[in-house]
Amino acid sequence: MSVTSQSDATFAAVDLGATSGRVITGLAGPEELTLTEVHRFANTPVRLPDGLRWDVLALYQGMLDGLRSAARSGPIASIGIDTWAVDYGLLDADGALLGLPFHYRDSRNGRAAEQVLAVCGAQELYAVGGLQHLPFNTVFQLAAHRTSAQWGSARTMLLIPDLLTNWLTGTVGAESTNASTTGLFDASAGAWSDELIGRLGLERSWFPPLREPGDSAGTLLPHVAEYTGLPAGTPVTAVASHDTASAVAAVPATEPGFAYVSCGTWSLAGLELAAPVLTEESRAANFTNERGVDGTVRYLRNIMGMWLLEECRRTWGLRGDAPGLAELLASAARARPFAAVIDPDDEAFLAPGDMPSRIDAHLVRTGQVPPDGPGGYVRCVLESLALAHRRTLRQAAALAGRELSRIHLVGGGSRNELLCQWTADATGLPVTAGPAEATALGNILLQARAHGLAGDLMSMRQLVARTQELRHYTPQGDRRAWDRAAARLDPGRAGASPALVGGPGILRKSGPSAEPKEGNS
Repeated sequence: MSVTSQSDATFAAVDLGATSGRVITGLAGPEELTLTEVHRFANTPVRLPDGLRWDVLALYQGMLDGLRSAARSGPIASIGIDTWAVDYGLLDADGALLGLPFHYRDSRNGRAAEQVLAVCGAQELYAVGGLQHLPFNTVFQLAAHRTSAQWGSARTMLLIPDLLTNWLTGTVGAESTNASTTGLFDASAGAWSDELIGRLGLERSWFPPLREPGDSAGTLLPHVAEYTGLPAGTPVTAVASHDTASAVAAVPATEPGFAYVSCGTWSLAGLELAAPVLTEESRAANFTNERGVDGTVRYLRNIMGMWLLEECRRTWGLRGDAPGLAELLASAARARPFAAVIDPDDEAFLAPGDMPSRIDAHLVRTGQVPPDGPGGYVRCVLESLALAHRRTLRQAAALAGRELSRIHLVGGGSRNELLCQWTADATGLPVTAGPAEATALGNILLQARAHGLAGDLMSMRQLVARTQELRHYTPQGDRRAWDRAAARLDPGRAGASPALVGGPGILRKSGPSAEPKEGNS
């Protein structure tokens, strides 16, 4: 893209999360980085007779309305889109969408994983793609989709941010950080895996050319420009379209040896590496190797994050008992420490529903007493997440041969002071919390860099550190209490090396003797 002559410019970030979408404008330059939210809209999945779907048309309309609001605020240099990973739309030969995209929490996916693993074993999938085994990985979703009537008409697969980009510009492409979450991407080569695509009987022509963050993704179509009020020819820039990749790009790390936790609906905890870790030990520990900015690798594990708390709050609201978040956190701070701890990665917590009752069932099954009030549940969730952060980061450091000096906790969870402090206490490492808007900042910075207004990855992070509000937490309290709580979650390995304590990660089967799911686990 051409370099602007301005010292600062305003960019529009479309940031879609699991429960809401936003359009944010960002003023970026060598010493400037400020955000303004101009539009917010709900992201409400729809349960149809054939499964749980994303209402992508409502998301697109919300995005257009947000860009219209952005246009009123002044000149926009370009637009970038980031969303969650793995979900996709199928297009026919005319480029029309074949039905609403399935939601990754739909129940169809688990059954399809067995079909894929019968063709390409878990070891082979990991050796190529390096992905954590999750039943909703795109490769498994596609296997589940094969029995539909839509399948025979499909000609192109576009992940959600690429689909929205296509509707804005008419161009077809696949941004690499999101493509790397499909299970059909070669983690070492940084390209689609023709071998896996062929072995699984998929059409290679379905998978578009790859784009890197900073590449041009075209310009607005005339009817989009007319509706939004943006000038014809307004560019759309490929950013790190997987929201976690954009968030990691904005981690304000100014020293080596950092780990990160991008905490929202999910907690994505891990390290930034120069190359993937594709060992059998890494596969057994269920770590993922996803692509980051500038060819880096996000070596991490998905942990069920603030979803647990939000589903508790939603359930209490439906019952007419919905304390405010501040009241809940104050009550959690007063509750008895370590009265109950859960494994956030139990697959029983994945689907929407009555989360307090599922926590109760988990605790009874593991010989614990359920909490007697909302504050107890919140303390249980937050202490358990801190323990999961500890377990995951210790394993990542051991498997990658790294020593950790600090944790950067970014995203919405960075506003939760209890979670930040307890993560420091559990891990014994200092925690820097913020920015809460890391995803939007990364989106904006990558657009700014494409326009010559930001430097390399380190320079972008230094700019975030200089311009954004950060909070720092040092470890406190009795470390042995955290050790004992960790041992309760994994009693069979209580004497193991601290770097290796903890099981294989997310989506463990329920039950005291359940084994991890077969696959990349």
